[in-house]
Amino acid sequence: MTDLFARQPEAPLAERLRPHTLDDVIGQQHLIGQGKPLRVAVEGGKPHSMLLWGPPGVGKTTLARILAQSFHAQFLPVSAVFSGVKDIREAIEKAGIALQHGRPTILFVDEVHRFNKAQQDAFLPHVESGLLTFIGATTENPSFEVNPALLSRAQVYVLQPLSAENMQQLIAKVLALPEYRDFAIDGDAHELLIQTADGDARRMLNLLEQLLRAAAARRLQTLDAAFLAESLGAQIRRFDKGGESFYNQISALHKSVRGSHPNAALYWFGRMLDGGADPRYLARRIVRMAWEDIGLADPRAMQIANDAAATYERLGSPEGELALAQAVLYLAAAAKSNAGYNAYKQMRQFVKAHASDEVPVHLRNAPTKLMKELGYGREYRYAHDEPHAYAAGETYMPDGLDEPEFYRPVPRGLEIKIGEKLAWLKQLDEEAEG
Repeated sequence: MTDLFARQPEAPLAERLRPHTLDDVIGQQHLIGQGKPLRVAVEGGKPHSMLLWGPPGVGKTTLARILAQSFHAQFLPVSAVFSGVKDIREAIEKAGIALQHGRPTILFVDEVHRFNKAQQDAFLPHVESGLLTFIGATTENPSFEVNPALLSRAQVYVLQPLSAENMQQLIAKVLALPEYRDFAIDGDAHELLIQTADGDARRMLNLLEQLLRAAAARRLQTLDAAFLAESLGAQIRRFDKGGESFYNQISALHKSVRGSHPNAALYWFGRMLDGGADPRYLARRIVRMAWEDIGLADPRAMQIANDAAATYERLGSPEGELALAQAVLYLAAAAKSNAGYNAYKQMRQFVKAHASDEVPVHLRNAPTKLMKELGYGREYRYAHDEPHAYAAGETYMPDGLDEPEFYRPVPRGLEIKIGEKLAWLKQLDEEAEG
């Protein structure tokens, strides 16, 4: 009797088109082009431990396999999602057996950032001894997610999302396959497909396979934008809310506000909403921007930012997002000052160096008779009883410590007036001291 389960399932398009040599790889020419690091390593025949850092679907696993094949090494893949210390030990045993037969081993750890410190430490000694070569793949910044000891022993290579040109090459490669030669994709559909894939080759191939199957079922030979929109629906763009892409976009939003470009700031705000960012998180960041980059140059910015956050809490999505968007526009257009932010940071450093200095006696409170007898509060000058409500020449720092100039108002917005006021008070001090 025929075994119904003997037939092997057809591999996905992404697996069937996986490159087997560096020359077959699309993109990442800054790493695999002539004279570039990974090409030089292959040509030199000398493997080294490395971390491949980049977004999903840009070829991290593929490059690791190609390197192992090029070095004639045993390739041992381990997933940090499904594996533990036991799996690492088994891989180390296999590496020892291979070494006895004169064959090197490459241990490939996918999503290495998901391993904890103990798991990462488990294979560190074997990397140092030369028993195996470590290749890790991560979508997260290795500086934050990989143990410093391991990071110091591995070269970090940054992989980039595939460009539109790279994606065009990938589409052409698919349509050159025998089963897809009768299909065509028009210009608008090309653009929409590339935009939806968002630099992710695996996502591109999966989408294309889905579309071509749907087209075959409907006996269509030309895929146009209308067909793509109907077939794909509301495809979610790649947006890891806890990952590198997320923080790059919030950085772009913050820098656009700081740089006083309202339209760019609104664009990044819209990108983050479209990608699924929590509007409450954006509201918190908008309030932070108001205090960090506008400060006292325009105190209304803090009020507007806080009001927008409160409005969102009352209205929710999508109505409340309009308030946040207008707060972004106001902050980007407002006068900028980081004088208060800088003053705060300098103060924190100064306090660390002078945290034990005593409060001067004249500034101490004297609620008891003993404290008064000890001189607490003696010779304190009550500012409201002085001309201009200012005790000119008075000191408010610990004895022997000059008052630092942490706060330097900028010549913009309200801080122009603040700067003028402080300059006048300083002149009164100088006159009193003179």
